[in-house]
Formats: sequence, C-alpha cells, structure tokens
Amino acid sequence: MVSLSEKMHPLSLPLLFFLLCSRANTGEIIGGTECKPHSRPYMAHLEIVTAPGHLTACGGFLIRRNFVLTAAHCAGRFITVILGAHNKTQKEDTWQRIEVEKQFPHPKYDDFFILHDIMLLKLKEKANLTLAVGTLPLPSQFDLIPPGKMCRATGWGKTNVGEPASDTLQEVKMRLLDPQACKHFLLFGHKRQLCVGSPRKIKSVYKGDTGGPLLCAGIAQGIASYVHWNAKPPAVFTRISHYRNWINKVLKEN
Repeated sequence: MVSLSEKMHPLSLPLLFFLLCSRANTGEIIGGTECKPHSRPYMAHLEIVTAPGHLTACGGFLIRRNFVLTAAHCAGRFITVILGAHNKTQKEDTWQRIEVEKQFPHPKYDDFFILHDIMLLKLKEKANLTLAVGTLPLPSQFDLIPPGKMCRATGWGKTNVGEPASDTLQEVKMRLLDPQACKHFLLFGHKRQLCVGSPRKIKSVYKGDTGGPLLCAGIAQGIASYVHWNAKPPAVFTRISHYRNWINKVLKEN
C-alpha cells in the first residue's frame, strides 16, 4: 500500500511530508508567468515563525481590512503579513507590514491527514485599501463551481522541483477536474476540496504557494493545500464555499 507521505509532497510542517508550504523553504508557481506588479492587490505574503523557531512562508489573501484567509497548516508561533508586495525581497512604498493578532485554524483541522485546511488571521490593525492593497470576494455557501472551469492560482512558490523560490508573484491557469482525478489522494473529499490542474500539463502550485487563492471568474473558490511530491498535477485546494458558515461566524464574533 502506498502511504500518504509517498503520495504527497513534503510541503509544510517539519513532521509532515505532504503539504505545499515547506517549513524549510518557500516555493513558486510551476509553468506560470509573472504577474504585472500590484495587479493582484489581495495577495498576502506570510512570514511565519514556527514553534521550534524556524522561519518559513505561505501565501494568503485579504478578505476584510483586518482579516486574511490562508491554509491551516500555515499556522505558527508568530505571523507577519506583508500586503502590497510584488517582489517579496524588495521593499516598496506599497508595502503594508502588519502583525497577526490572532489565528483561527478550523476547529476540525487535522494536520496529519490534511483535513479542513483553512485558517483566518486577524490583523493587529486594519489595512489601508490602496491601488496595491485590496480585498478579494468569497463564494456563497451554495456556489458549487463545476469541473471544467478554468481558474488561476497565484503565489511566490517554486518554479519547479529543485528550483529556487521566486522573488516575484507568479500566476498559472489551472482547470477544475472531476473528483475522480484526485482519487489517488486517499482522503480527498469532493465536498470540502477541489481537484485542480490537468496531469497532462506541467502547470501547478508547489512549495510556498500554499495558502494562496484559486480564482475562478474573480472569486476565490479555493485555497492551495497540497500536491503530489513530484509536483505533477492535479493539486488539492480547500473548497471555500463549504466553509462559508464557519468563516461568517468567526468574522461576526471578531
């Protein structure tokens, strides 16, 4: 029998070897193109200090002036969010660097089986909305996007296996697939996850893209969660519409 760790890429927590966001290094979109600077104003670069004190990174996106949505496996001891960035290594006047006040991973998140991989981050202060910093709309609870739809994933991840991380924001087109295409991921669940990216094309998310959005017709339908260890598509995204009630509850109470 093939184990989960053999099926998925070593991407997030030090003890887990199957998440997109490596705790050792960041990653980059594979087969994509560089975004026009500041054309994706909702994107957030997360600098994360883990419990053991390691520095890593994830993607995320602004949904309210004081809330960022990302993956639950991107949790850490301390998180700083950078908004308005294009090249994450070159600070610009557009940057807004804000500390995270509180992390809200989904209460049923399972870091071993990568279930319910979604988290809200409350910022210590509200972001200033500018041409370079803006919010991204979410789908309704009943917005069940069908297979075949062409969407876009965005992040600062690896451009290929063994390649260095990208400094600039990248984007790649990825098609939503029938759930059967992800049946090799043993715990894939169609109600709570999306199967994305044709296995016939070398286009996917990878290390460091985790937590970033999947945009379909301008709406964030998914959150990058995990992919096969060799980066071959399809990748698995958390289905946001499934979690709208929980998201709304956290936003209302905070």
